[in-house]
Amino acid sequence: MNITTALKEAVTALESRAFTNPRLDAEVLLSFCLKKDRTSLFTHPEKQLTEKDLEEFRRLVEMRKLGEPVAYIIGKKEFWSLSFEVNKHVLIPRPETEILVEEVLKVCSREGERSPRILEIGTGSGAISVALAYELKNANIVATDSSPEAVAIGSRNAEINDVVNNISFLISNLFELVAGKFDIIVSNPPYISKEEYDQLPVGVRGFEPESALLAGVEGTEIHREIMRVGASFLKEGGWLLMEIGASQKNRVENMLKESHLYDNITFRSDYTGIDRVAIARRVLTGG
Repeated sequence: MNITTALKEAVTALESRAFTNPRLDAEVLLSFCLKKDRTSLFTHPEKQLTEKDLEEFRRLVEMRKLGEPVAYIIGKKEFWSLSFEVNKHVLIPRPETEILVEEVLKVCSREGERSPRILEIGTGSGAISVALAYELKNANIVATDSSPEAVAIGSRNAEINDVVNNISFLISNLFELVAGKFDIIVSNPPYISKEEYDQLPVGVRGFEPESALLAGVEGTEIHREIMRVGASFLKEGGWLLMEIGASQKNRVENMLKESHLYDNITFRSDYTGIDRVAIARRVLTGG
């Protein structure tokens, strides 16, 4: 069987499950099997697959049919044009989270922070911290996660992307083992409510870590804790940036205002128009 025929077979199988982009899924899985980039599938569509490659490709397609995300099947995901190792212990980095990285970089540029001290709460795969370290060569970043497995993956991703000297990974539940003051605290915390979690697609609910998604009854409980405790770890005039869920802007804005710990509260939407990032400054003394 050649590449063209193998891809047609896989796409037909995946279309039966109504996936968003079965053709892309099939191409990524086949290029992974062949240890080639996707371009080679188009330049050599007549290439015959070995029995071993075809058997492996069909096995991976069956895994995808059961709902397993492609990123977990191949063990990696691109974020910020960098490659990240991922597995079932960490959330798969989403494109919309790049908005959070963009906003941190804007804050650093605006505030003239050339060597910012940054704390990330709930680092998971390390995508945010690694992307920031890649862009901010003199940054000092502390990245925490309560999962030892996640911290191990984050550390490996720092090595893969050659920023290991800029990031200290720490196994810590939120701020539990954190010390010192920071210019910026950044987090993409769990923000799915219990009701929303039950409605998630099986590819998310059935495979990605519940602890990285589920955040209580309202979905903003962890945001509230980060705001409250994080204030004591921020320098006066330091900045807090958090990713939020699609309908959480008003609730998060009210929590920030009612805390009296922050000012300059703004929000940034993603490229689909959904409010995605909350941004707030730690009040100055008397401010």
